[in-house]
Amino acid sequence: MAEVICGKCNETVTGRIITALNKSWHPDHFVCLKCDKPISGSTFNEREGSPICSDCFLQYFSEICASCKKPIKGKIIKALGQTWHEDHFVCGGPCMKPMSGESFFERDGKPYCREDFENIFAAKCKGCEKPISDKAIVALEAKWHKDCFKCKACKEPITANTFAVEDNQPLCTSCA
Repeated sequence: MAEVICGKCNETVTGRIITALNKSWHPDHFVCLKCDKPISGSTFNEREGSPICSDCFLQYFSEICASCKKPIKGKIIKALGQTWHEDHFVCGGPCMKPMSGESFFERDGKPYCREDFENIFAAKCKGCEKPISDKAIVALEAKWHKDCFKCKACKEPITANTFAVEDNQPLCTSCA
């Protein structure tokens, strides 16, 4: 029978043997790499071929959530150069909806859904006060949706390059 060597002390193991991590161990040598306490039960982690208890693994090797600053035990989200608990990766706006698996906009290191991002950060149309997320007309020291840039008098969209102004509102050439 082949000699069994302990994974910690490199001496022959006789009597009771623990087999884990493709090695054999004296029972009192199967201890946590960090705290040196015996690993009991079947739940442990591994680092560089050595066992680590769950508490030490969480403390020393787990990712830290960018939101709550606590170790992450389960599924992680990596986004914006940070790591998050899945349920903490949420829109930074008022809706706070989960952003895991969703496309998002970023501002100051926070994810935002399209609606909240536009409502908070996009330029507002002078005509309707709603966010402008596409092309805009810039006129009269303001931005406008194409369909909101209308003649003050006839309410028709102004499509010509020239227009008149009355009370800081556009007038088409016909109404001017």
